[in-house]
Amino acid sequence: MALSGTLLAVAAHAELTQALDLGAGRAPQSLTRKMQLASGTGVGKADRVWSDRRTIAASGSEDLDLAGVLLDAFGAAVTFARVKGLIIAAAVGNTNNVVVGAASGSPWITLLGATHTLTLRPGAFVAVGTGETDATGYAVTASTGDLLKIANSAGSTGVTYDIHIIGSST
Repeated sequence: MALSGTLLAVAAHAELTQALDLGAGRAPQSLTRKMQLASGTGVGKADRVWSDRRTIAASGSEDLDLAGVLLDAFGAAVTFARVKGLIIAAAVGNTNNVVVGAASGSPWITLLGATHTLTLRPGAFVAVGTGETDATGYAVTASTGDLLKIANSAGSTGVTYDIHIIGSST
């Protein structure tokens, strides 16, 4: 099965302005990054993708097994050896935060380390890409380093989040 149209892009644009005596000063600033991957494995390629909208109960958590348990859109098991792009977005309507990282056993450590977490407030998102020339990506080690923990920060209500993972099988 071929993977096509793999693009991860982020852009930030802002402009500072200041009124001056005889005009206005402007300082436009921007940062844009994009990653286009071909189908396959190795440098600049990906052959696995997994996306989902998920809900976690109050005070709950889940460990997403990146090596063989997740099912793709066609019902086939997805096994990542390398993650090359990741987007996680907390729903705007959440009351609690979505906390990413720090699985208690077999944590996927190449992005956040074994104990670190990233907190996504309601409506927040994070996008990580390795770049088109990176052959390594964020390695996944089956059975010992393949669990991405996603948790609900509080006990009052459930949280919903969207996740999209692009990677390769080798």
